[in-house]
Amino acid sequence: MSRDTIRLPHDAYRLLQTLRAAGHSAYVVGGCVRDSLLGRLPGDWDICTSARPDEMKALFCSQRLILTGEKHGTVAVILHGKPYEMTTYRLDGSYRDHRHPDNVQFVDDLAADLARRDFTINAMAYHPVRGLVDPYEGQADLHHRIIRCVGNPTQRFQEDALRILRALRFASQLSFSLAIDTENALFEQAASLSYVAGERLSVELEGMLCGQSVRAVLLNYAEVLSVIIPQLHTMKGFDQHSRWHIYDVLEHTACVIENTPPEPLVRWAALFHDAGKPDTFFRDKNGIGHMPGHPLASIDHLRKAAKRLHFSRKRLHDLELLVRYHDDHPAPTRQDVRILFSKLEENRELFHTMCDLMRGDALGQAPFSHKRVKTIDEVEHIFDEMCSEGACLSLHDLPITGKDLLELGVPEGPQIGLLLSEAFAAVAREEIKPQREPLIAYIKKLIHMP
Repeated sequence: MSRDTIRLPHDAYRLLQTLRAAGHSAYVVGGCVRDSLLGRLPGDWDICTSARPDEMKALFCSQRLILTGEKHGTVAVILHGKPYEMTTYRLDGSYRDHRHPDNVQFVDDLAADLARRDFTINAMAYHPVRGLVDPYEGQADLHHRIIRCVGNPTQRFQEDALRILRALRFASQLSFSLAIDTENALFEQAASLSYVAGERLSVELEGMLCGQSVRAVLLNYAEVLSVIIPQLHTMKGFDQHSRWHIYDVLEHTACVIENTPPEPLVRWAALFHDAGKPDTFFRDKNGIGHMPGHPLASIDHLRKAAKRLHFSRKRLHDLELLVRYHDDHPAPTRQDVRILFSKLEENRELFHTMCDLMRGDALGQAPFSHKRVKTIDEVEHIFDEMCSEGACLSLHDLPITGKDLLELGVPEGPQIGLLLSEAFAAVAREEIKPQREPLIAYIKKLIHMP
């Protein structure tokens, strides 16, 4: 037992003290201990205790409680708007579904509870008086940047297949390596990922994609990840036979992801943006590779993955737009900015995300392609300028409406929309200023009105 000091939030300390005062042992446990020892700010503070759920409910009856995890020993207390999960020390029964224990047995022993946990770096507990409890040398593994299963790694992954993805998420987020026996078991048990619910896979994959070492994880464990995203298997080793590309499709994809901001939307888009290249590939008489229409083919793969991973309709819609138009090459002109903005359905946030994706795509190609980054920077700068000056970026920004056209005598119907679209197109081509009088005159000319 070590005395390493961890600074607990006041509310977490208060919960420990209340449990202790009632005669129960209690420790903060898991990720909050790991992150504190790494010098990172924990997102959540979880507590393990000898107290049973009924005892916890009685102790904190004056507080708002969440009891959805009660049958597994978890009672969450809401303090100052933040949930603190308290879970009874337990032993897990068999895992017939490769995900959840069929039953749990409450125990009084902290050591037994830590023995059921996934990785050594998560099997540490702490109390401000008793110090650090670290029976599996998790602190040493933190120091050596190693992810190692507690006990038998094959058994750990057979119990809960999601731990396979959790291992890869931690490797990506923390830039850790997997212990040899853990890695071997991970490859052996990869097929069991097919038993895990899509929404659970999605959460872990997203964490992995947004990690700082995602490139290495994606390349080293593509075989494992292909159980969930089979497109990776086809992308791996697929030579593009193009002077624009120095990597195969998978490594290009990994490089693009690495060179985008660690935000979910752009990283998911980067993962699928070229998934359709193998489907559309051919070589010309000179041996040069071409992949015409690969963005649309990539969307097909994206849709299949989205169904498996339970993406929301909005997320899929936004990803489809990003993948469809990622291979556009807008010039740094106001006209091209308007065109791209229109393709992205006038979504300003999505425009910036597209610029991030395009920059990452350029950096994932041959070095001479990197100069495109400057062009994309200029495109984004022009967009920001146009937004700040209130420029006419879309049809909805026109200073005239359908009502104005009705007053000119245009009959109600589709012609209204067509005329407004034509007026905006003229503005986009910079043939006419986006001002009311010139636009009214332009519409009169179109309808042959004096």
